[in-house]
Amino acid sequence: MRQILWRLMWFFIVGSLMACGTPRRAPVNDYGRPYPAAARPPAEAPRASGALAGMPGTPNPQQSYRSQWVAASWSDVPGWQDDPTQDAWHAWLQNCERPGPVFAPLCKDVRQLILGSDDDRRLWMMSHLQPYRVEALDGATDGLLTSYYEPLFGASSQMRPGFEVPLYAPPEGLSEARRAGRPWFSRQEIDTAPQAREALRGREVAWLADPVDALVLHIQGSGRVRVSNPDGSTRIIRLAFAGSNEQPYQSVGRWLLDRGLIRDASWPGIKAWIVSTQQTNPRLVQEMLWSNPRYVFFREETRRAAEADLGPRGAQGVPLTAGRSIAVDKDSIPYGTPVWLASAGASANLQRLVFAQDTGSAIVGAVRADYFAGTGVDAGEFAGRMKQGLRLWVLWPK
Repeated sequence: MRQILWRLMWFFIVGSLMACGTPRRAPVNDYGRPYPAAARPPAEAPRASGALAGMPGTPNPQQSYRSQWVAASWSDVPGWQDDPTQDAWHAWLQNCERPGPVFAPLCKDVRQLILGSDDDRRLWMMSHLQPYRVEALDGATDGLLTSYYEPLFGASSQMRPGFEVPLYAPPEGLSEARRAGRPWFSRQEIDTAPQAREALRGREVAWLADPVDALVLHIQGSGRVRVSNPDGSTRIIRLAFAGSNEQPYQSVGRWLLDRGLIRDASWPGIKAWIVSTQQTNPRLVQEMLWSNPRYVFFREETRRAAEADLGPRGAQGVPLTAGRSIAVDKDSIPYGTPVWLASAGASANLQRLVFAQDTGSAIVGAVRADYFAGTGVDAGEFAGRMKQGLRLWVLWPK
């Protein structure tokens, strides 16, 4: 069982954390380049950026962006007639819980169309929305799709043998450090420095069996844990992002490559290294974990019974929908925007309606998305494999 758990965790890490191909550390383009002469100038771009589209205080469309939008016809949108829209419509209903001024007027129709057919919904979108191809400022239309998921791990409500790795709520001094513009203690300092450990005393929200499980939760930013109580009962609780130590994210996979500890970033190479090193040099495994100084704090998220099976809340503030929610660069596509996604590769062939409902610290660039795969082991395996080409179209009200 232990080896199976290691396999699952490192399968995720290979696909999702490697700096040589990590979904969380995309390269940043030169956003100061002028628009090509043939491209749509930013003053005409029918959108605002930064938060919910159209919210007061979002940047003026004449300001610098990380993308440009070029008007397209529906015939240019690949697979437009083939996507079953029922799941997408449930995601759109979540979208309408916090749509922003631009999309709010459409929500009455969206709610009515939950009982409609695929053809009804497509005809409605074609009459109310205009597709725009998303491009980088240099006109590039191809980008990168990766995937993320919501982990589900076993945990304990108290520290006990076998469950000695804490997950913490934010400490008292975190807000003060943020206001002062300085990071809090690093991951290594949190594990070893008396001052950090004292600040976190009593802030434990759950105890895990494995530090790699904790690292995965820190990177994903949310998850579920199946907590065992002293009386033998169990319950599943949802842990939501509640803050970070504001330290930079560093890839543990990149750390391994840079030290020549693995020959490549493949999962078999990583797995072989971790299994053998765990037995011969566990201290080196700990150094690998400390190579990523970023540390995330959690809060237990309470939900109504009707919402218990919904996904974690994204940056938009609404629950994510497996296969229909994406994380984007919020300076390229505003939260709440319906997006057509097209991606083909070894992991999946996707041509579907999705919604920009989340973001990530390394989801940077115009044609860049992180695809929410769902919750648990199967979703984690899918997310670990996903890294392939991408094209995007935003669907904007006419």
